[in-house]
Amino acid sequence: MKHIESINNPKVKQWRKLLTKKERDKTESFIVEGFHLVEEAIKQGEQVVEIIVSEKVELPSRWDVSSTPVTLVTEEISKLLTETEAPQGIYAICRVPSKKIEDMAVEGRTFLLIDSVQDPGNLGTMIRTADAAGIDAVIIGRGSVDIYNSKVLRSAQGSHFHLPILRGDLHEWVDMLEDKNIPVYGTALEGASVYTDISGSESFALMVGNEGNGVAKDLLASTTANLYIPIYGKSESLNVAVATGILLYFLKK
Repeated sequence: MKHIESINNPKVKQWRKLLTKKERDKTESFIVEGFHLVEEAIKQGEQVVEIIVSEKVELPSRWDVSSTPVTLVTEEISKLLTETEAPQGIYAICRVPSKKIEDMAVEGRTFLLIDSVQDPGNLGTMIRTADAAGIDAVIIGRGSVDIYNSKVLRSAQGSHFHLPILRGDLHEWVDMLEDKNIPVYGTALEGASVYTDISGSESFALMVGNEGNGVAKDLLASTTANLYIPIYGKSESLNVAVATGILLYFLKK
């Protein structure tokens, strides 16, 4: 086990850079924090590059890290890597999934398409909900918060390691899905049908949009149909992550 004590160590500087989207994109890697997320990463296996653990923390005996480099760091270094108020002192450096993930996604039958969702808590919750609902892949369009933002990772609670999550052009995905005879349902307040007017099926794609503006109009024009959830109380709208959960579970057969 390696031991790093200096905050000026090049590896420490590199780890810290992974807190930025620029470095994550450049290196095609990201950092997860906390026992639960690190354990989910270890279960997935091949994505984990290195585990970083504070001197004050013990690795759970149930974890198999025999083939994974583990680096011990000081408490001072550990605190430099966290973006939480109560850090647990354990991290994993992970690779962004390979192109094989894209092949897996294309072979799927159920999809969640996300257009310009900017709140990391919402995006993470939507990924976690898609995972829970058994959706085959999540496609993130332009304008959305970074998939590997630390708040997105924490909100998704490990679902990044359970299903394909891809960045992509939603116009291209809509065309491809409809070519495969998979209906694509947009979400809209105008020119849409109540979601209960349709039936669930084994194959579908649901497209949800930005917290304030919803799905882009040009995308809505290309869908199979557009749906809305009735509001029975005085609230102006539903949170996009909540609406996503309602619709995914309704559509899933």
